[in-house]
Order: sequence, then structure tokens, then C-alpha cells
Amino acid sequence: MDAKRYVIAPDPDDPRLSSTVAGIDQTGARVETRVVTERPLTLYLNRQEIVTMMTIGDYPDLLAVGYLKNQNMLPPDNPVTGVDYDDELGVAVVRTERSTDYESKLKKKVRTSGCAQGTVFGDVMAGFDQIELAKEARLKTSWLYALTKAINLTPSLYLSAGAIHGCVLCEADRPLVYMEDVGRHNAVDKIAGWMWLNGVAPHDKIFYTTGRLTSEMVIKTVMMEIPILISRSGFTAWGVDLAQKADLTLIGRARGKRFVALAGAERIVFDADPANVDEEASRHKRKGGRLAADEAVE
Repeated sequence: MDAKRYVIAPDPDDPRLSSTVAGIDQTGARVETRVVTERPLTLYLNRQEIVTMMTIGDYPDLLAVGYLKNQNMLPPDNPVTGVDYDDELGVAVVRTERSTDYESKLKKKVRTSGCAQGTVFGDVMAGFDQIELAKEARLKTSWLYALTKAINLTPSLYLSAGAIHGCVLCEADRPLVYMEDVGRHNAVDKIAGWMWLNGVAPHDKIFYTTGRLTSEMVIKTVMMEIPILISRSGFTAWGVDLAQKADLTLIGRARGKRFVALAGAERIVFDADPANVDEEASRHKRKGGRLAADEAVE
């Protein structure tokens, strides 16, 4: 996949995002391997400290805005006026037109199933039941096969160093924005921030993730008003239940010619014969593709 087709693509050669570490292998031989970085980012909304998260460090402005947006802290009537980032301090400050005070909200935190200590605030579900996802949205199976192949072939930190999750915003058969991070919730938030700051409409978009289809992933996708969510990994029961209630098209275990849809199947258009689709090459299989019980371990 030509990364130039993306609006934003991973940059596995960025020296800030990974480093080489020396060690030994199972035979005692000296080896060198690439490892991804982890660094803290403390997020402020105006003068109030909100959260400190662990991230690889790219696109801190998008991560900050997307995080606040997905936590219902950026209502439409209080626009963002600026985002300041200090790399040395590891601090991002999102400024809005009006002052804000989320002291009571900050007391209600829920640890999520996301890796890298994902956290959401207790009232993040506010408005979830009122969101109506675009019923006219469609997912052609030819698009699905093209997307999974293109994403697998895109140079990424996962392919070069591993230990990372990826999320991709897509339109029809084209991947648009590909974000990676140590926690899939961070990758989601970066995309949410990019969409919100650039006024990108969600109603005809497709969201792809390498991670499990948990309640958190479903909630964030619905709150972003994206009608279709795809993963190469498996499902959790609550994630499926929430997707069915929201009428979100939920597709998991999407590898090669195979996939399973557990919600919103009416949006799927079967226009491709799986017999004509190649199986996924072994070098592109992530951990979930090599283990039978991927949803239990990834």
C-alpha cells in the first residue's frame, strides 16, 4: 500500500517513536531489536488538569482534542480556540472559548479494558442512546477485503517493532488516516481529534481497529457517529450488546477472506466472492491472527 494515498500514515522511521535495544535470544546470541517509546502526556483543559496518559508521543494535539471530545468535555457550543504543547514538559493544553469546570466529573472514573491503563469518566455514556447512526451507510465486501489488505501492507510501527495498536479511518475502499499508539483508545482519540478539528463528516466513514471489539471501542465509535466498526480481533459480550442497541455494524475476525458480523449486518453488501480473495500472508498476521483464542489474549 502506497502510504502517499493516506491523509495521515504511520511513520515507522520517525526516531522519536522507537529505539533499538540490545539483548540476547534463546540461544544466548546477541541480538538487537526495535521497541516502541512510551512517554507521559499530561492534558489540561484550560487551567484544569484532566489526565496523564502514556503515549508514543506523535500528534499530541490530536490526541488531546480527541480525548476530550470522546469524554464529552467539548460540547459544540464551546469551540476550541487553541492547543498548546510543550514537548519538554510533556504537557498539552486545550483552550476553549468559555471557561470549564469538570471537578465533579473527574471524580467518576472507570478503568477500561483497553491496554496502557485506559480510563473513561463515569458519564461518558450520556447521550449514547440518542445517537442515530446513518442507516443508509453501506459496506461492500469488496471494500472490506481491499481495506484489510491495504492496511496490512502499509509500513507501520507494528510491523517494525510490534507492541502497539493501530486504528484507521476509512471511506469506501480507501484508508484515510492511520494512527498507532500503545493503547488503542489513544489511537481512536487521535482520529477523533483529527476529524473534529478538520470538520470531517462521520456518516459515510468506516472505522478499523487492530484491537478487540470491547465496550469502550463500540462506545467511542458510536459517540463519533461512525456507523461501521471493523476489527481483525474478536468481541466482548458487552461490546456486541451495545453495538446491537446502537445499530452499529460490528465486524470482527476480519483476516484475509474471513470475517464475522454480529450487529448491523443490513449495511453489508456482498459483492465479492470469497473464493477469489487471497488468505492473509503469514508475515502480516498479528498475534491475534496466529492464536486461536485471540480475543482472550490480545
